[in-house]
Amino acid sequence: MRIAYVINSLEGGGASAPIPAVVRVLQNQGCQVEVLALTPRDLRGLPPLRDAGVAVTVRDGGRRDHAAALRWLDHQMLRMQPDLLWTSLTRATLIGQIVGQLHDIDVVSWQHAAYLKPANLLLLKARQRRSLLWLADSNNVAALTHRRLGVAHERIATWPLFEADDNAPYAAPWQAGEPIRIGSLGRLHHVKGYDVLIAALARLRNAGWVPPARVEVSIAGDGELHGRLTAMAARERLDNLRFVGFCEPRSFLANQHLYLQPSRSEGLCIAAHEAMQAGLPVVASAVGELPYSICDGLTGRIVPPGNAQALASALADLLARPDQLAPMGRTARCNALKTFGGGAFGRSGVRALDRIKALRAARSRGAGRSTSPAPNGRPA
Repeated sequence: MRIAYVINSLEGGGASAPIPAVVRVLQNQGCQVEVLALTPRDLRGLPPLRDAGVAVTVRDGGRRDHAAALRWLDHQMLRMQPDLLWTSLTRATLIGQIVGQLHDIDVVSWQHAAYLKPANLLLLKARQRRSLLWLADSNNVAALTHRRLGVAHERIATWPLFEADDNAPYAAPWQAGEPIRIGSLGRLHHVKGYDVLIAALARLRNAGWVPPARVEVSIAGDGELHGRLTAMAARERLDNLRFVGFCEPRSFLANQHLYLQPSRSEGLCIAAHEAMQAGLPVVASAVGELPYSICDGLTGRIVPPGNAQALASALADLLARPDQLAPMGRTARCNALKTFGGGAFGRSGVRALDRIKALRAARSRGAGRSTSPAPNGRPA
C-alpha cells in the first residue's frame, strides 16, 4: 500500500514527534510512506524524519493559503499515485479530504486534540464521512470524536501516540541543598494554561509560603504568547520562572524534579507521558487522557483546569516534601512503561491498519464505484 501522510507543518513539538514511529510501524507492515507537509514552519520536525529514513516533501507555503495548498497536494497525488491519504490535524484533513474525493483515494484522519476551533469543528463534522477511518490518539479523544463529529464507533480506531522507552534518560532525584527544579514542555498558547501557572506561583508567593528549598520553574517552548506571558511573570515579580525556548525533551526532563501540565485542554498529551517516562511525578489538569494516566496522590496530582488556587495548593503540598518526589516519579515511570511499553505502540498500529484494510475491502465490494476514470487514472 502506498501512503501519502499529509501533515500541516514540520514544526517541532508534540504533533510531529510521533510521526517517525508511526511511519516505522506502517513500513514494517509493508507500506510505502511519504510525508507531505503543507508548510515548513520552524522545520524542527524534519531532522528526526530524515534520521529515520522517511521520505519527506515540503511545500514552500504559508498557513492560510488553502487554495494553493490544495493545488499543491493535488499535484502530489498525480506524482505519487497513492492508495491511501493519511492526514493529521484539521487543515491537512480538510484539504486531504477534498483531494481524496477528487482522485477517489481513501482518507484516514488523525484526531489528536480535545480542543477544536468552532469553525473547524463544524467543518469536520460536516465532512466526517469523507474519511474512511478516524484515528484517535487516546480513548478520551475517541469518545470525543464520536460525540462531537458524529463518527460511528466502527469508523474510529484508537492508537495511543506514545511509545514508552525503558532506555529513556532517568531524572536524577532531588538532593538536599539543591534547588527543586520544576519543568513544563509546550507551546506558549492559551490552551496550555501557562497564565494559570503564573497566577498559581504568584498566589504562593503572596501568601507568604516558604518552600524547603529554592524553587526554579522552567517552561520549554515557543509560541505567540511569549511576550504576554513574560510580561505577566515580570508584573508578578516571579524571578524564579524562566522561559527557555524550544528544548530537546529528554535532556530537559532529565534535569527536573517535578513536571507541570496546567493545560485547559489536551488529548493524550505526549509531553506529560514523556515526563512520567523520565521518572517525574506530574501535576496536571483533569483534561484529556491525563486523569487516567496519573494516579492522583501516587504518581502526581490532578487539579481542575483553569484553577490557579487548586494548582497552587497541589504544588505547595508536593514541594513541602521534596524527598518524596523521586519515589512518586519511580512509580510514574513503572506505570508508563507497563501501559505504553512492551510493543503496545506497534500492536495498536497493526490493529489500526487491519481496520483500514477491512474498511477498504468492504468499500470495494460495495456499489459506490463506477468505471469512469478519475484524474489519477483510477476508477472513480
